[in-house]
Amino acid sequence: MALHWQILTALLAAFALGALLGPEAAGIPLAGIYAFVGGLFLDALKMLIVPLIVASIITGVAGIGTARGVGALAGRTAIYYLFSTAMAVTTALVVMNLVQPGVADGQPLAQTVDLPPIGDEVSGRLQGQDLSAFFDILRNMVPANIVAAGAEAQMLGLIVFSILFGIALTRVRSPRRQVVTDFWAGVQDVMIQITHWVMRVAPIGVFALVAGVIAESGLSVLLPMLDFFLAVVLGLAIHVAVVLPLVIWLVARRSPLAFVRAIWPALLVAFSTSSSAGTLPVTLDALIQRAKVSRETSSFVLPLGATINMDGTALYECAAVLFIAQAYGVDLSLSMQALIVALALLTSIGVAAVPSASLVAIALILGVLGLPLEAMGLLLVVDRLLDMLRTSVNVYSDATGAVVVARLRGEERVLMDTRPDEAETAEATAGERG
Repeated sequence: MALHWQILTALLAAFALGALLGPEAAGIPLAGIYAFVGGLFLDALKMLIVPLIVASIITGVAGIGTARGVGALAGRTAIYYLFSTAMAVTTALVVMNLVQPGVADGQPLAQTVDLPPIGDEVSGRLQGQDLSAFFDILRNMVPANIVAAGAEAQMLGLIVFSILFGIALTRVRSPRRQVVTDFWAGVQDVMIQITHWVMRVAPIGVFALVAGVIAESGLSVLLPMLDFFLAVVLGLAIHVAVVLPLVIWLVARRSPLAFVRAIWPALLVAFSTSSSAGTLPVTLDALIQRAKVSRETSSFVLPLGATINMDGTALYECAAVLFIAQAYGVDLSLSMQALIVALALLTSIGVAAVPSASLVAIALILGVLGLPLEAMGLLLVVDRLLDMLRTSVNVYSDATGAVVVARLRGEERVLMDTRPDEAETAEATAGERG
């Protein structure tokens, strides 16, 4: 059974057993067992964060820098991806502040749902109207000791250092540059493999975390989580139905409806598999054969997008962190919300190629803000369905980028006829037979 179906099965089992058995059954402290197993899973995620983020950002930034050899193609692609991700995060910020899903009947969710407490110091720092707390966090952007920053998981400083390291690496001459790049690429590959191993036990971790929430708070927790689910869906819908179509219409000068007709096979695969990387061959085929984007443009823009561009994931990260803050009754200051936007943007780039990237990124942002990771158990109640939706948004945005860049390069055939090219189809068929 595929991992996403295993997680869905674990969720259903958590709902049933958590509600039926409660926090204790036959003298067995089930709530304590759930907390122990769920804590192990969260610790495994935290174990991945430092090496994974550092290696991913360094290789990603270095890769963009060394792509300058393809000239304007790389520049236009990078600008589009930064713009689209920034728009996605901004959309999440606006929707979450308007809808306020973390507040039920005028009361923070933490008053009705069993959540680990936060200290007054953390709450005061996040709600501070002056800029002192914000500047305290910004000061961590320049760690005095990078090794100590890694040991203490000072992620903001590690992110900035990794970006500077990646930029500096592009200024080093080969073959030394290639040696260092290969080293960090190797570290990234190793960490992704370990992440795969951790995600194999994700169904167990998800079961424990969700069952713990249901056992302590009952099925009543599903109602406020429905509000969060609908708020995220609203944000994703605005990005897909308003923001990106406007980009296609205003920048690419093409019909958004023709675009959807061209890439719908890729969207269906993305929704059913929850894998942007796994959808890449289908997306390439749809853009080349149906959207008439050149192979050169598609083959550069799409793989790069699978590495650094995840609009749906960034939107979800921002929404999730704001929801947890609202659930604790924390009225985030504007400076803190701006910091969350920046972190969601950076982390979505840094872990885009990582399986279950959103869990790692949300854990990172919560750690920077000082909010408890255990609150992520609430998110897991609806995460499976949202994962399918945000993956589709990720693929939609990547394909939009390919169309926009192709039009900026002067490709005139783009979206003029969305029927598959006969020559391309015949070539693909011959290749399959061979």
